[in-house]
This record gives sequence, C-alpha cells and structure tokens, in this order.
Amino acid sequence: MPSQEEMKLAAQFEFDPLLELGKAIFDVKTMETVLPADLVQRFVAAISSGEPTSEEDQKAIADAMFTWARNLGATDFAHWFFPMRGGGGAVGGSLGAYKMDTLIDLEFGAKYANKPMKACLPYERLFQGETDGSSFPNGGLRITHSAAAFTTWDRSSPPMVVSTTLMIPCAFVTHYGKCIDEKTPLLRSADAVRTQGLRMLKAAGLASDATNMFSYLGWEQEFFVIPAELYKARPDLVNCGRTLIGKLPTRNQQADLNYFGPVPDRVAKLLDKVQAEMLKAGTPMAVKHNEVAPGQHEMSPVFCVASPSCDNNVLFMEMMNREACKLGLQVLFHEKPFAGINGNGKHANWSIGTDTGLNFFYPGKTDEAAKLFVTAIACLAYGLAQHNELVRCAVAHAGNDHRLGAQEAPPAIISLYPGTGFEAHVESICAGGELLGYKAEKKKQSTGCSAAMAVESNVEDRNRTAPFPFCGNRFEFRAVGSSQNCSFPIMICNTIMSSGMAHLSELVEGGKSLRDAVAEMYAANKHVIFTGNGYSAEWPVEAEKRGLPNLNTTPKAVATWASDKNKAIFEKLGIYSAEETEARQEVMYENYITTLGVEADTMVQMMETGIYPACAKDMAKYAGMAKMAGERQKVYEGIVDETEKLKALIADKHKASLPEEAAYLCDTVKPQMNTLRALVDKAEGLLETSLYPYPSYEALLYSHHH
Repeated sequence: MPSQEEMKLAAQFEFDPLLELGKAIFDVKTMETVLPADLVQRFVAAISSGEPTSEEDQKAIADAMFTWARNLGATDFAHWFFPMRGGGGAVGGSLGAYKMDTLIDLEFGAKYANKPMKACLPYERLFQGETDGSSFPNGGLRITHSAAAFTTWDRSSPPMVVSTTLMIPCAFVTHYGKCIDEKTPLLRSADAVRTQGLRMLKAAGLASDATNMFSYLGWEQEFFVIPAELYKARPDLVNCGRTLIGKLPTRNQQADLNYFGPVPDRVAKLLDKVQAEMLKAGTPMAVKHNEVAPGQHEMSPVFCVASPSCDNNVLFMEMMNREACKLGLQVLFHEKPFAGINGNGKHANWSIGTDTGLNFFYPGKTDEAAKLFVTAIACLAYGLAQHNELVRCAVAHAGNDHRLGAQEAPPAIISLYPGTGFEAHVESICAGGELLGYKAEKKKQSTGCSAAMAVESNVEDRNRTAPFPFCGNRFEFRAVGSSQNCSFPIMICNTIMSSGMAHLSELVEGGKSLRDAVAEMYAANKHVIFTGNGYSAEWPVEAEKRGLPNLNTTPKAVATWASDKNKAIFEKLGIYSAEETEARQEVMYENYITTLGVEADTMVQMMETGIYPACAKDMAKYAGMAKMAGERQKVYEGIVDETEKLKALIADKHKASLPEEAAYLCDTVKPQMNTLRALVDKAEGLLETSLYPYPSYEALLYSHHH
C-alpha cells in the first residue's frame, strides 16, 4: 500500500503512475500471491519444457485470474493475437486482433432447461479459443471451406487488464497447427535460441550452470502526433497513413530545434497518460521525448523477454491511438508520414542470455564472459553473413522503403558494426591470436571544466548509420519500421543467431578447438563487418565487392524469402515448415501490392476531387493577366496529364503473378506517383492559400503546439 506521504504527493497531481506499477498484470509475481507455490513452479517449468498445464492447474489458474481481474474492474476477457498484417502504417491499431467475451458462463449442472448464468472465467476458454482463420492474411493456408483456426495462450506472456478487458496474449494456428501469425514463429525461435544456445555453451565449455536461455527486446517507438481534425481532412493520411502530396514549410527540421526540446502541452498530456496506463499494465515505460522532426516523438521501455516485449509494443500503439482520440489528437506510426523530414523507426535492442544472468553480448569482467562475448559475435556474424537476405526481409514492407537509406536510417545493405576496436580483435584472431585479448575498457573523458565531472565513454563509439550496431550490452536492429510488429524482425534475429550457434557447435563437436572454430567462422564471415559510414556513397560500391546484397526495395527482398537455403534453416531450427515459409512470402507480396494499390487510387481521387477544382479556381483569377499567372497554366495542366498517365498505369497493374505485380507497382506506378507529386507540390506554392484543399504540412506539424 502507498504510504501517507506518497498519497499526499499523488493528490497534488491528476495521477501518479509510480503508485500503480504492475497493478494490472498477471505475471509470475502476481501468481505467487494468489496461487500455491508448487503450482506456480509447475507452470513456469512448463513454459520451457513445453509440457501442457494439467486440467487441475488450469482450473485453479482460471479461478485465481478471474478473482484478480474482477477486483480490477474487468467484465470481459479477450484472446489477443497477432495476424500477419505486416507494416504499412495505416492507423487503427491493426497489429493486434481480439474479440471481447463477457466473463460469464452457464451453470450446465443446473436442473433447469434454460441454464442460469454465473460470473466466471471458464478454464477451457482461458487456454484455448477458436475463430475463422480464412479472414486473416494466411498465404493460402486457410480458405473459406477450410477455415478453422485456434488461439492458445502464450504462457510466457502475462495477461493484463486494460480498461475493463482481461487481455490474454495468444499464438494463432490453423486446424493443422500451421502458424498464421507473428507470435508463433517468435516463440519457436525462442525455443531454437534455448536449444542451440545451451548446446553451444556445452560445446564451448562455458556457463555449465546454465539451464535455460532467453532472448530479450527493448524497443524505441517513434511516431508523429497531429491534430485529429486535420488528420480527418487528409484522405491520404486516413487511407494510407502517409501524405501523398505536401510541401514542406520553410522551417522544418533544418535548425535542429525539435530534438529533445520541450514537449508541447497537449502532446505531453497524451504521453503522460499512456505512460501511466502502460506502467499499470506491467510495461516498464521509461523514456519519452521529442524526436528530430517537428511533431515527432519517441517513447520506450526498459527491456524484457522478447515475446511479452513485442506484445507490450502492440499494446502501446493501440493505447496511443485510443488516448489520442480523447485529446483531439491522432498518432501516425507510418515510416514516412511526411516527405522531406525524418520518418519513424522502431529500434529493436536485442540480446540473448542465460537464466544465470550471463549476457552473450556483454564483454564482462571475467575470462569466461570475455570468451563468450567473442564467441557469440562470431555466431552473429555467421548468421548475418549466411542469412543476409532473411535479415533484410525482416524489415521489408512498403512503408520502410521510404525510410531505409534515406540519410535518416540505415541502408538496405545489412552489415554488422561491433566497433572498430573489436574489428581489430577479429583480425588478430584470424591471424592466429587467442580469443581473449579484446580490451573492453570504458575510459574517462575530461569535460575540461571543474564543475562537470569526467564522463565514462562506452567501450565502442556509437554508429547510427549501421543497421546492426553494438551498444555496450546488446545489438540494436535499427532498420525495423515503426508500423511493424517487433515479433517478425526479432524472430529473424533469433533464427540467424541460432543458426550461428548450431554451426559453431557442429565445428567443435567435430573435433575443432573453440579458438579454431571461432577463427574459422570469423574468417569466412568477416566481410559482413563494416565500421565505416553507412550513409556514404562509397559503401554500396564496397558492399558489392564484398558480395553483400543491396535489396533496396521490398519486391527485391521478398523474392529471396522462400529460397531453398532459407527453407532449410527454418526447417532445421523448427521455426517454419516449407509450406509456412511460402505462405509468409505470399502474405508479404499481398501486403505490398495492397498498400501500393490503395496509395495510387487515393492519389488519383485527391487529384480529381481536390487539386483539379482548386487549380481551376486559382487559374480563373488570372484571366487576362498572363504575366502574373506565370507558369500556373503549365503546372496545372501538367497535373492533369500526369494523373491520366497514372490512371492508365493503375488500370494495367494486374499481372500473372504476385512478384510481377509487386515489381510493376514498385518500378512503374510508384515513380509515376512521384512525378505527379512533384507537380502538385509545386502547385501548392502557387495556389492562393485559401484554395489549397487539404491541411498543409505547416498546419499538420505545428498547429497543435500552441
């Protein structure tokens, strides 16, 4: 219970989020207060072993969860699952899916024909549910006459009460156990990390006391906040999540005024409210600040186990939209809502470690930790080099194509940045040196003044141009798109790491020493290590020399997804079957095609119903004044001509195969949209301000700041 002093403090404010930390999450800590200790131990053990929870324990857990949830005001429960909806950024909280069921059931043992009701959480419905799988993206794994699909509680991700609903995070599989969601492959990849991680530790003779392995995630979510009434007046934002036309204001981000600046009051209220609700629901939200572009912000939590962390991110996105609506605001999660200024990413800080607290990506202070660090990065380098295309596919979707390689995000070339000092150590190992010897030292740097103490610099410098840089105790996958579910890219991180650990184990089990096995892996894969400027024009040239692919569009990346090599590693690690891999590729193509199709159709509609009439009215004002009219007639007529070209291209978009249609939209339709946009944005600078039919960039980015 909060102390009297804390209650007095809380009374001075609308709310104090620190007084309700984790109040609404049914995690192991909560379970220990409402269930027998031996039951909790069995439940936790089953998460790793895969053993089913017994019917008796299911009943006890359901009863305890019901009482706990009712005390928090819950009246409904929902199996919350995560279809393969991909990125794209259109608003609506579409990453998660659920229906709400009332916390009731019938008393089937009653003697009456019409059975009376009772308030409860039926244990069978806590652990499993059923729905129509054919209505979600599934890549042909479900069709209308074979539609059954099932939700099953991810026991590693705690339920939580959000408003009046008990949310139960779930995996989602077909009648035949095929995954048609984001969570199931992530959970399978976590099993692979456990299996291959423990195998590698045994082969290397390290951390003999470890009995379990985990992957961890700490996400950094970027987003824009704009006035809701202006959002509703932009058909492109409503339908596409990004502006298809729009001229930058004269002051945008070039003066570096927004980054870490004071958060506008209306937005601050939103961030504070969402932070409080997330803390209550068990997410350790720790950071909120302004980002680089005007109207852009970021929030992030402390890391936790990957599966619940991914769920927390989806909850955050849903909650942001819900709470923003109450304040007359709208949140944009698209990777590039506004052309010409920074877009949104979702940096995924990823690591793996043992149940004994040993972090594979922390150099540590002992020889064992240092040796593990060098060995682990050899496994990661192997994964990134041998499965480079998979990592690129993890962040491939229409929205992210606008961001990757745009001097604000890493290039589409996937490389590893372990630091310049570590790169030198890799060369030493390849030349015959020992695994130990890397000096992971943090050095004191003087500030040059007496009032401010010396700072402790990191082991390695930060490289913001790298897609996969080392950050002291983790690697940051910086290429993840802001509208994505983190589950997919983190599943790929787990996959490639598991592949590397399996390969190293095979080498050592085959008779090589650990030193020689690590050296062999570095020698074969060090071409993926790059410590230079990823934004430079020289890097793509150098990457090509190294044999690293530059899959700079989604269709190019997705074309590599279902290769024989990729199917083989997925099947070897138990993450995807060949059929599931092909289904995922089909879903990625469909998502891209749908996104581009909606954008093209929306653009034409905006021309014909908004821009054409505005141009005509503006042109009429200059009748007989050719000198003052300037190039208006040429620009306005050019808009009509380019729109007609776009319409003709759209009419011809249907091709014989999904890859052909995706490539056509990318290489033919999208460039025409850019050509048309250039003319429309020029026209915006010519039109009488009152005639422009849509809210301007200036209004969208700044009007809610005051």
